[in-house]
Amino acid sequence: MATTSVETLPLLPLPDGVVLPEMVVTVTAESAEAGAVIEAADNGRLLLVPRVDGRFATTGVIATIVDQTPGRTRSNGRKQAPTVTLRAHGRAKVGAGVVGNGRGLWVEAEPVVDPDPTPDTEALAATYTAAATTLLEKVGGRQFGAVLRELNNPGALADSIAYWPELSIERRVELLETTDVDDRLRLATRWIKEVLADLEVTERINSEVNDSLEKGQREAILRRQLAAIRTELGEGDEDLIGEFRTKLDALRLLGDDDPTAAVPEATIEAVEREIDRLERTGGESMEANWLRTWLETVFELPWAERSTERLDLTEAREILDADHTGLEEVKDRLVEHLAVRKLRQQRAAQQQTAQEAVAGIVGGTASTEEKHDVVPPTVDRRKGMILALVGPPGVGKTSLGESVARSLGRSFVRLALGGIRDEAEIRGHRRTYVGARPGRLVRALTEAGSMNPVILLDEIDKVSGGWNGDPSAALLEVLDPAQNHSFRDHYLEFELDLSDIVFIATANVLETIPGPLLDRMEIIPIDGYTESEKAAIAIEHLLPRLVRSNGLTADEVTITDEAVATIAANYTREAGVRRLERLLDKALRKAATRIATGEATEVTITDDDLRDLLGRPIPTEEVTDRIDRPGIATGLAVTGAGGDVLFVETALLDGEGEPVLTGQLGDVMKESATIVRSIVASQSERLGVSVPTDKRLHVHFPAGAVPKDGPSAGVTMTTALVSLLSGRRVRSDVAMTGEVTLQGRVLPIGGVKQKVLAAHRSGITEVILPIGNEPDVEDIPAEVRDAVTIHLATEIDDVLGVALSSES
Repeated sequence: MATTSVETLPLLPLPDGVVLPEMVVTVTAESAEAGAVIEAADNGRLLLVPRVDGRFATTGVIATIVDQTPGRTRSNGRKQAPTVTLRAHGRAKVGAGVVGNGRGLWVEAEPVVDPDPTPDTEALAATYTAAATTLLEKVGGRQFGAVLRELNNPGALADSIAYWPELSIERRVELLETTDVDDRLRLATRWIKEVLADLEVTERINSEVNDSLEKGQREAILRRQLAAIRTELGEGDEDLIGEFRTKLDALRLLGDDDPTAAVPEATIEAVEREIDRLERTGGESMEANWLRTWLETVFELPWAERSTERLDLTEAREILDADHTGLEEVKDRLVEHLAVRKLRQQRAAQQQTAQEAVAGIVGGTASTEEKHDVVPPTVDRRKGMILALVGPPGVGKTSLGESVARSLGRSFVRLALGGIRDEAEIRGHRRTYVGARPGRLVRALTEAGSMNPVILLDEIDKVSGGWNGDPSAALLEVLDPAQNHSFRDHYLEFELDLSDIVFIATANVLETIPGPLLDRMEIIPIDGYTESEKAAIAIEHLLPRLVRSNGLTADEVTITDEAVATIAANYTREAGVRRLERLLDKALRKAATRIATGEATEVTITDDDLRDLLGRPIPTEEVTDRIDRPGIATGLAVTGAGGDVLFVETALLDGEGEPVLTGQLGDVMKESATIVRSIVASQSERLGVSVPTDKRLHVHFPAGAVPKDGPSAGVTMTTALVSLLSGRRVRSDVAMTGEVTLQGRVLPIGGVKQKVLAAHRSGITEVILPIGNEPDVEDIPAEVRDAVTIHLATEIDDVLGVALSSES
């Protein structure tokens, strides 16, 4: 590179372009500065310098004015700026500013003259010419390529890249400032190769897309093009995909320390396939959004989290006793479960130790072939519990689930199943649906933060089928110990192990639970409480919590034990303690009002205060008032609210025909009424009665708003009918229950404890039960057995001998 003497020239800034040597351009003097520079040009020579981002380039070109058109005023009154035509000659280094011969900015310009070409320069020029010709042939410029090959000046050849329309202004300035010819050729060649590489990628993408998709699918083509371009450029969802792959690697390592916590290989492969699909899919497509949501859901599952169980049996029992009074069967069952798990854990540890010892001996003495004969320790898949707590409302079924979780040291999740009609609520929605998500069980695991929580399936008897399927059918697999280790959610589409979860279902009645589902659960009945048990629960559990919730302290308010017992006996008629809790809360609120208003500093509530605080007790109709004539008997029944006393009234109507039944009765109870009439008619001589042939039997069960069904009222209806026909009244202190056959045998029934508790609450002192229910008598609390005399009957004669009085 050679230079000549420095010139002093006016500088004309170029804000919107770059002029290179041998170019001819037309410039309009829009600004006063540009006009002053053009007027000041000596001999028509000036220096053109690009100005980019507020700075001048270090190199410009010396140009001469070839033609000039002065400004003039148009017909519309607007003045047209003058224009000049300039021819650029060669590069010049921009020097320091100097004082010129006129207005405008004058600078020192040091012309740059290209040296004679060397062999290296000619080789670089040939490389550039070949690359530029290839580019022009690809984009359709073959004629211009022929002209390009005729250029002999290497410097001019390198400057020809400036004619490429897609070259940015920054690169044009860089080209102008590169004064060395060899460097300029290398720079231009590199830029052309970049363009050729981009064209090659685009051609390959178009070829792949056209081969894989049908014609007319423009949207799919564009999506694949975008994905391929992002892959080539290393852009897109790489960070997110990398994060997913890191989490997947962590899942692979989960089984190293604990084989029981290992994620199945099929699950790992399913997740890996979806990550690969996401990587191949355009980031803005709907499918990509589905895949991201699915992967996030999978990785949100607490695969690595398992609660460490508390296997101290004594401590677990203490927690259960502290939270609940009574319920011994449930507590015993839980302690048994813990005992089994503790023993299994000890046996597994012993087996592991023995295997390690054998491996050590073999490893020290045996050959390599013999070492392979060492049997690894077996992995015993852990089992959970599947319990069903069945009992009336308010007996503590739901709260017992939380206590079980605390005693086990596991996390707790409650699933309210009441009213669910969609099978997808259990199994999840398939991913093809908009807004699809996993079922409640999978979401419960995420919420619990553990793979072995205690899950409470609340109100399982309220689940019903709808047009979206039957949720109870979906629960068949969940609650089956032989199947739930491979539960498959429709959204996840891979197997999930639920075998280590403790499932506790709650229900009020068993009749509405499908038989196959009921067969999968271990039924634990929770019957109602006696009045003394209610009072104990209120004193030990309810009152301390209610005192705190009402902003009181134990020193400010006191409810005597006698008052609590009176509330339980005279103000409630329930198997549980919910109404008792509400009444205690009402009494404490009134006490809190007196303390807050300054009326008192301490309040003691006794029996005498209950009338003012709670109003009148529940009016009770004595059984003696109902059993006042022949044809009426007292039965016992079990409803969703617990045990209850049931009255049966009979009458004979003129006419013939089937018995008339009223009182909202079910089909089974209607059949029982027909059987009763047949029994009495066929055995009338033995029973000492006669059945008129011209009379119809009418059987009525009061409280017609309450549905009634079941076979256990057969004994009661038979006794009422014999009482009607014989004219002998039924004893008012006797209640009875049992199914009766056509031969007059008394068959066992269910719900004995709840029925006897209901009789005790109503003041009944004698209860007749079938002989087959003799083992159930042991379940009745001792204080109730002491207060109620139990009679066991084999035949209907045994029932009549106890129930009928000699009075008419």
